[in-house]
Amino acid sequence: MPGPLPQWCEQTCVVCPAQRLGPGQFDVVDRPGPEFAYNQDIGWRVTADGVAVCVHPYRVGLPPGRYASQGEPVPVEASRPAPTPTALQLPADLVDLEGWLVAVLRDAPAEGIFAAVARAERLAGERFDPKQVVAAMRRVLSVELANR
Repeated sequence: MPGPLPQWCEQTCVVCPAQRLGPGQFDVVDRPGPEFAYNQDIGWRVTADGVAVCVHPYRVGLPPGRYASQGEPVPVEASRPAPTPTALQLPADLVDLEGWLVAVLRDAPAEGIFAAVARAERLAGERFDPKQVVAAMRRVLSVELANR
């Protein structure tokens, strides 16, 4: 089976199955949640049945679909989904911080990007260790600002 798409290494979370699996080899859902627990031994989130799952469609560039678990066809030409209102809520888990930062940046208008970055840093710093926030922001900003 084909492996991950070349752009997925930079565009997806380090804990996304898209880092190692190809299109159709994992499901895509519209948000993180307890039903898609992160499996530390495997390195990504899984469904209750053990199917790999990406929880950030706007990062992987695929609309939500049960591609691996139910054999839904992967769209040949798909426009990158926009972040949902749920994706714009500060996550409770550090593993989802980068995904949230990407959502915030993609939702911000070009003229408001600096305000969005400052607000995101402040909010994330209230919940997570500031060093972890800065590290996540560096990883995200290097890719997202280059792609604007």
